[in-house]
Amino acid sequence: MFAVALLLLSFQTVEKTHTVTTDDYFSLSYLSSCAVSPSGSYAAWTEGRWDEDLDKRNTDIWIVDTNVPNATPLRLTFDEAYDGSLQWAENDAWLYFSSRRGSKSDDVPRNGKKQVWRIKPNGSQLMAVTRLESGVEEWSLSSDGNRVYYVISDEEQVDDDWKRLRKEHDDLVYGHGLVDYSELWKLDLVTWKHSLLWDEDRVIKYFSPSPDATEIAIITTPDTRLITNEGWSELGIYDVATKETNVLKDTLWRADAPSPYGWVESPEWSSDGTRIAFSVDFDGYPRNMFVATFGDDETQIQKVHRALNDTLGTSPVWAPNRNDLLYIAERGTIRPLLRVANVGNGNQGETTEVISNGLLCWDFSIARYTGECIAVVGTQSTLTAVVRVEEASSALELANPNSHTSNWKFPNIEVVQWTANDGTVIEGVLELPYGYKINSDPPLPMYVHLHGGPTSTVSKALDFSMYGRGLYSSDGWAVFSPNYRGSTGYGDAFVTDLIGRENDIEVSDILAGVDAMIARNIADPDKLAVGGWSNGGYLTNCIIAETDRFKVASSGAGVFEQTMQWSIEDTPGHVVNYAQGLPWEVADELQRMSPLFEADNITTPTIIHVGAGDARVPAEQSKALFRALHDYLDVPTQLILYPGTGHGLSKLSHRKAKIEWDKAWLNHWINLPTVDKTGY
Repeated sequence: MFAVALLLLSFQTVEKTHTVTTDDYFSLSYLSSCAVSPSGSYAAWTEGRWDEDLDKRNTDIWIVDTNVPNATPLRLTFDEAYDGSLQWAENDAWLYFSSRRGSKSDDVPRNGKKQVWRIKPNGSQLMAVTRLESGVEEWSLSSDGNRVYYVISDEEQVDDDWKRLRKEHDDLVYGHGLVDYSELWKLDLVTWKHSLLWDEDRVIKYFSPSPDATEIAIITTPDTRLITNEGWSELGIYDVATKETNVLKDTLWRADAPSPYGWVESPEWSSDGTRIAFSVDFDGYPRNMFVATFGDDETQIQKVHRALNDTLGTSPVWAPNRNDLLYIAERGTIRPLLRVANVGNGNQGETTEVISNGLLCWDFSIARYTGECIAVVGTQSTLTAVVRVEEASSALELANPNSHTSNWKFPNIEVVQWTANDGTVIEGVLELPYGYKINSDPPLPMYVHLHGGPTSTVSKALDFSMYGRGLYSSDGWAVFSPNYRGSTGYGDAFVTDLIGRENDIEVSDILAGVDAMIARNIADPDKLAVGGWSNGGYLTNCIIAETDRFKVASSGAGVFEQTMQWSIEDTPGHVVNYAQGLPWEVADELQRMSPLFEADNITTPTIIHVGAGDARVPAEQSKALFRALHDYLDVPTQLILYPGTGHGLSKLSHRKAKIEWDKAWLNHWINLPTVDKTGY
């Protein structure tokens, strides 16, 4: 057994000689998911690496034999294919995964469409399991490994009074009336025959076959638009023999919920097939988990209560062969893995920790036969690694894809607290340059990094991101990331305190935190910067309209006017929940929430970033901010639109551009020398 301290020993004993640069960011590997084989003998995971030729981060599959001490991981895949969704067959025989191999000019199955593939644990016998011209959407391997279930879609006309006109003028684009309805198919891996199981006028978001293959849990929406997932999604149990679907009563997450606009997600059967676990996510309210227990005469649905002030960080999964639920929690700035015992029939037992004490869990997998736990974890001083969990505070490292960073000068990370104006204790994460000593060294320029969501949180994990964490400290910045009101991990009331108080209470929390960092002699009050992406961009806009104390700002994909946001974004339930009504009901509140109406107060030089194809916070918001600052208020500004990009920047060149533009912009207006010369 290796304690956490031993897990980190190799990093602690290496002399720190390397100052982190922008280019270093693109040398990092990213662990996104893991899957342990049924016997526990193999741990597989997906690893993302930046590829300059592809201008993207590609993901490949790696594996290690957990029975061999200090075994060398084996890379299973090498192609530009974005491999993922790992699922093991019985007896560790095959590892199944989804992949987009080849390009559209090639033949099926290497035509660039998502197909199901499989490979042996030794890297041999790679083969395509599905070979469909259109590819597959959602998919799942049966418990016995003998069938693959998959979803495809086919565009159909809604059968209404306008069907003839839409067909006659089929070269036009319609707001509704044409829907890519889903079909659920089964592929028998013995006979290799395909069978259509389900074909209704709905769109499948998630599905899960029961262990005995007699039923399938299916979450559907009326059409493909995300807005229909907000309040119109439903969970049904499809009987394969009778071909009938029983839709579960949604009272607990609709009528009895604080908002009807919940997203039903991720159904999973218990090993004995007697219960289903799933989660419901809300904008502005905590995510909750539910369990439906199926009896002979009735179905009992219960809300599963979360421990302490924890927020649900991931959808729950069942422990193999037990009625225990496992989920990653958000608890302040940490991410423990928790187990809730004996859930079902309206009851639940004790909640215990599977991973805790400084290990931050990002993904996990439990071996079906042995119960062995494999996880992707990190700490505040090490990047993520694949580990085998020994006890709640002990783990054996199986793979560390970022060992080349052992001599890097990582920022010093600490958790800080302060008191808000109303007496509430607020928490955040502070990054300081390597070797910096508070009070001994002079105050630093401070970048206030605002997280998105806002139903999210910043953990104390060592992190390198294009939004500033891990990178700015090398240029001499303190990076301050407040978990303002509305953040997760501090209890349900902390999340919901933001309802009806956007552009108010969270702004006050942030500014109080800045005051606290100044009072502690960490931040130079004359060298303050602020920035964020998505909700962090919105809060940046709010703050620079509130005060001129920040010398420079970076606004990424941020809302400028809330009524426009409800009108054009793909998930308008976000605005409805926070404003507590629709635009024609709460017009004054939407105006109060909008930085636009205080824009004449803005004097802070502001760089603006947005994806040209952003559906979540459309580029019109950023263009409006730019128009106000550049054309009417004469505030120094730059607007950067990233072509072909949505709400997140996925291209290497786009991320590098953002990092370099931000560093240059921030350092210029704070009058700092540019330490990292990369890209200049």
